[in-house]
Amino acid sequence: MLVPVILAGGSGTRLWPLSREAYPKQFITLLQNQSLFQLTLERLSILNDCAKPIVLGNEQHRFLIAEQIRQSAQPDCTIIVEPCFKGTAPAVALAAVHALSQYNQDVILLVLPSDHMIKDVQGFANSVNEGIFAAIEGKLVAFGVRPNHAETGYGYIQQGELLPSCNGFSIKRFVEKPDIKTAKQFVENEEYWWNSGMFLFSASSFLQELLLHDPAMFHSVKGAMSDAQHDIDFIRPCAKQFEQSNTDSIDYAVMEKTINGALVRLQSQWNDVGAWDALAQLLPKDESNNACHGDVLVKQSQHCLIHADHRLVVALGVKDLVIVETQDAVLVLNKTHAQDIKPIVMALKENKRKEVVFHQRVSRPWGYFESIDSGDRFQVKRIMVAVGQKLSLQRHHHRCEHWVVVKGTARVTRGDEVFLLSENQSTYIPIGVNHRLENVGKIPLEMIEVQSGAYLGEDDILRLEDQYGRLDQTPSHFETMTSELSKTA
Repeated sequence: MLVPVILAGGSGTRLWPLSREAYPKQFITLLQNQSLFQLTLERLSILNDCAKPIVLGNEQHRFLIAEQIRQSAQPDCTIIVEPCFKGTAPAVALAAVHALSQYNQDVILLVLPSDHMIKDVQGFANSVNEGIFAAIEGKLVAFGVRPNHAETGYGYIQQGELLPSCNGFSIKRFVEKPDIKTAKQFVENEEYWWNSGMFLFSASSFLQELLLHDPAMFHSVKGAMSDAQHDIDFIRPCAKQFEQSNTDSIDYAVMEKTINGALVRLQSQWNDVGAWDALAQLLPKDESNNACHGDVLVKQSQHCLIHADHRLVVALGVKDLVIVETQDAVLVLNKTHAQDIKPIVMALKENKRKEVVFHQRVSRPWGYFESIDSGDRFQVKRIMVAVGQKLSLQRHHHRCEHWVVVKGTARVTRGDEVFLLSENQSTYIPIGVNHRLENVGKIPLEMIEVQSGAYLGEDDILRLEDQYGRLDQTPSHFETMTSELSKTA
C-alpha cells in the first residue's frame, strides 16, 4: 500500500511579497487554476494502490489546508498539525508512526513537498513505481533530477553503483547548494543530480533508520503520537513530547547517514518554484522572453518577469528584472539575485513589518478580513463571512466596533440581544460586550467594520465559544506580531 505524505508547512520566503507567512506560496494560485498544494494532491490520482494522503501542516495554516483539500481532487485526507517547527524529519516521522498504527501493517510512504511543479504526471508515476521496487527491498529512495543548467539554489546527489532492481543507483553523497563554479562542474559530470526533496521508503525502514541515527527524535515523535488528540478534522500530537525533538531535515537526519539509500531518476520536468527566476521558467513568454501577469505594459525590455496584482505596471528599457506588485509592497530585483530574497525578508521581520506575515487580506476559518485603513486609535476592515459560518462569541477589553452590512444577511449577538441585519443596516458593539457575527443568508456576507479604541491588536480577543477549537489558546506568532504592529501604529 502506498501512502502519500504531503509536507505543507513551508513559508516560501523567496517568493515574497506574493508569498507571506500567513499565506505562503503552496496555497497561492500561481499556475493554472489551482494552488501548488492542490496540484500536488491532484497528481496522486494517477498512482496505483494509493491510500488516503497524510498532510502535515502548522497551526496557523490548518483551516487553509482543510479548505483547499475540500476543494481539491483528494477531498479525503488526514491532517496532522505539527505543534511547532522541527523540520521535515520529525514531520515525516509523525506520518510514519500514524500510518503504521492506522493500517496495522507496514506501508510505503511517498514524501512530497506541497510546492513543486511536475509537468509529466505519467513520468512522475513511472518514477514512483520504479522506487517502490527499491523500497520493498528496504531501500530509502531519493528522487533525482538530471540537471540542465548550473543551479546554485538546489542541493545535489552524487550517484554510486547501479541498482538493477529499480533502474537506479546507490547514493555516494549529498552535496549542499554549491557556488556557481561547482554547479557548472556538477552539470558536466553525469554522476550528479539535483535533489528534488521527494522521497520513498517503507514506514518501518524510515523509523528504524531514525532510531539508529537520532533515537531522541524517534522517541519524542513516538511519544507525541501516542498522546495525540483529535480536534475537529485534525490530529494534534502532544506538544510537550514533540518539542523535545531535535530540529532536522530528512536529508541530514537519515538520508545522508543511511547505507541503504537509493537514487531513482524522476522521469519528468521538475521545478521547485523556489524563487522568482524559477517561477519565470514556468510562465508563457512574449517575443522578448518577458513573462507577464496582470495589468502590464512592456516596451523595449527583455527577459523580465512582471507580476501585477492591483494596478498598472509599466516597464520600459529594462532587462533581466523581476518586478512584483502587490497591494502593499513592490519588489524589484535583478534575476541574478533571486536567491537573495531571504535576508531581505529577515531584515523586514526584524523591523516588525506586517508585510512579512500578512497580505492585506487575511484568511480565517469562517472567511477573511481585509485591512482598508488604519491610524491613531482607529482601524477599518472589510469582512467576508462564508455561507453558514460564524465568528467566535467574543469580547474586547480595549476597543469598540461599528458594523455595516454591505451585502447579505447577518445574525448579530450583542450581549443578551440577538437580531438580524440586512444590506445598508448597521450596529454598534461597545467595549466589553459579548458579541458574535453569523452568516444566515444564502450568499457570502460582506461587512465594513470600524474599530476604535486605545489598543487594536488581534490579541484583544477573549473567545468564549468557538466552533473552530480556538478557545484558551496562547496568542500565536501571527497574533503577537499583529499586536506589536498595533502598538507602533
